[in-house]
Amino acid sequence: MPLWLSGSTAVVVRGVADDTEVLLVQRADNGEWGPVAGIIDPGEQPHAAAVREVAEEAGVEAVAERLVWLTVTETITYDNGDRTQYIDHVFRCGWVTGDPRPVDGEATRAEFFPVSALPPMTERNVTRIRLALENRPEAHFGSVS
Repeated sequence: MPLWLSGSTAVVVRGVADDTEVLLVQRADNGEWGPVAGIIDPGEQPHAAAVREVAEEAGVEAVAERLVWLTVTETITYDNGDRTQYIDHVFRCGWVTGDPRPVDGEATRAEFFPVSALPPMTERNVTRIRLALENRPEAHFGSVS
């Protein structure tokens, strides 16, 4: 049976204009780069989960600024055979303090990257970052192109 879970993604932005950077982590399980993401704890607010995950995975303090995308992920199959889909709350977050570093073992690297020099990523992660950088006041719902 597929697991239906709630998740939060934090696109942490630092700097302004031509000096904008995005916090990315390299996952320990598959080596992929992307924004910090994790499961929302029971009773936890989605924006609080995003901020918590940034501290736990990358050792950075951030503040959630706005919801930029509410969507459902594709089915993800893990090495143990679990199949999941997430209700994904994607937040634009502002950097407050801290130098990124892997903290809890879920990431092997954590770094700020200039927007002009992001590492290769999945299309979903590119879209998460693009929507956060657009910084529109309204959130996107469902699929976006």
